[in-house]
Parts: sequence; structure tokens; C-alpha cells
Amino acid sequence: MADDDRLYIRQLLSGRDFAAGNPVAKQMVNFAYVIGDREKGEALIVDPAYAAGDLIDLVEAEGMRVVGALATHHHPDHVGGTMMGHTLEGVAELVGRGAGPVHVHRAEAPFVQRVTGIDASDLVEHDSGDTVTVGDISITVLHTPGHTPGSMCFLVGNVLVSGDTLFLEGCGRTDFPGSDPAAMYDSLTHLATLPEDTVVLAGHWYSQPPAATLGDVKQYNYVLQPRTKEQWLAMFGGQ
Repeated sequence: MADDDRLYIRQLLSGRDFAAGNPVAKQMVNFAYVIGDREKGEALIVDPAYAAGDLIDLVEAEGMRVVGALATHHHPDHVGGTMMGHTLEGVAELVGRGAGPVHVHRAEAPFVQRVTGIDASDLVEHDSGDTVTVGDISITVLHTPGHTPGSMCFLVGNVLVSGDTLFLEGCGRTDFPGSDPAAMYDSLTHLATLPEDTVVLAGHWYSQPPAATLGDVKQYNYVLQPRTKEQWLAMFGGQ
């Protein structure tokens, strides 16, 4: 997936495009993303779980260099760690290959350290509205708590990488430790104010199309239909 001649964006499916032999990767259908500057030959990987080495190899095969990672949140299927009795590779492998640092929200940093075992020195902590630059491409960090306290989305041009905050159909669960249904409503409401032609790229392939415009998502995504927080909490607060 690509936008203009300079901005490079690629959507990669776990269990198919990388970590092809990993049954958990295939079951979880995570998307990882590569965002880069073709002219400068630099790229960042969003949520490099399961097989960060595969993702680095894919980027390098296209003549680019990985200069860091962006983490939407700390769950092991996005950054690595232990899940369902399996140890998943992730940002620790990326850092071990000298392809760090890992950009995280300030509130998520201690969780990422705990889950992955990487050092604080391998992290760059951000607040909402910060800009991360790869080459000459600017990526805006949006703090979207709800699924986790420090969940982030990334806005580059007219593309929103939404992690587990907003799926094309549904949103991230809010019944996990650290989740907050009221905060999720606020985050979704904020994202819904972005331009209608914004392309939404979610953290999992949970719907038939792998991407859609925000205008389309707002029409058919049931979690964006309630008009008040009270209605939303009554419908989805216990999910």
C-alpha cells in the first residue's frame, strides 16, 4: 500500500506476510505496518510482533533501512512477550538488531518494558500531538486510551494507523486490566472528527476489507452509532 511518490506505507498480515510458520500469528491476524520515506530510504515499523526479523528483512529487501518502531500499545500480539503460553518475538528482537528505538506513549512505557524486557533507554516516550519523523515524513501521535491506558494511533497524511482503538467493524476490548470504556468512547469520538477521506488501517484483519475510509467506517461501524457517552456505555461498557 502506497500513497504519494515519497511516502511509503505497507500493510503486512501476520501468519501470511511474516511469521508464516507461527500458529498464533495466523490465528490473531495482526497487521504490522511499515511507514517510510522512499527518498531518504528510512522506515519505521508499527507493532513488529511475532517475527520482527522477517519485517526488517522485508524492508531491507526493498532498499530501505529500519530506524525504529512505533507501538500502538503493550499487548504481546503487538510488541512481543508471552501470550497463551507462547513466547512471541517483537520489539526486543528489533532492538537487538540495532533497529530501535521504540516509540511509545508515556503512559504505556512501563507496560512495554514489563512485557518485552527491553530497557527504558530503548524507548522514546511521547505525549499526544507529538511528531515522530522518519526521513522527512512526519507522523502525528494521537493518544487514544480505552483499550489500554497509553494506546496510540498514528496519523500520516490522510492515513490513520488505529491499532486496537478503532477497527473497521468494532473497537478494541475494554474489559482487560487497564481498560476504560468511558475513555474508549472519548477516543472514538475524537477519531470520528478526522476528515472523512482519512484511510483507516486497523491493528487486526477483523473485517472483509483490509482498509476503508473513515467516512465509510462511520456509516457501518456499530460502535460509532451511539450519540452520547451514556448510550455507548450502556451498549458496550461491559465488552
